[in-house]
Amino acid sequence: MLYALSSSIDLFYTPGEVIYGKRETHKVPEVGQRLRVGGMVMPGSVVRDPDSLKVTFTVYDAEAEIDVSYDGILPDLFKEGQGVVVQGELEPNNHVMAKEVLAKHDENYTPPEVEQAMQENHKRPAAMYKDNAS
Repeated sequence: MLYALSSSIDLFYTPGEVIYGKRETHKVPEVGQRLRVGGMVMPGSVVRDPDSLKVTFTVYDAEAEIDVSYDGILPDLFKEGQGVVVQGELEPNNHVMAKEVLAKHDENYTPPEVEQAMQENHKRPAAMYKDNAS
């Protein structure tokens, strides 16, 4: 029963944590793991398929960026430069296949997990940052 529960939990990560690991454990999510990733939609990154509902975009934070694919209707408030939380599965090359996309609901709101994670990113010692040139 515990395994069933743990396999149905979607852990929250920032893009930097997907690539470099959680602050406390340095553990990175595994390919195939269900997760939620929160950050900002990179301006200029949204690409829509003209023949379907498929869309790809990049989510970033202070440390890294990851690519996201989604096949569905995006929230009305989804736009570049705004906060977003995507829920889905991690694929190879730090790519997330999203099953759900949540956008912040107004100019003054950032999802609490995203706000906290972004604040924590600014508190990390410089030695914890890694080169993202790979």
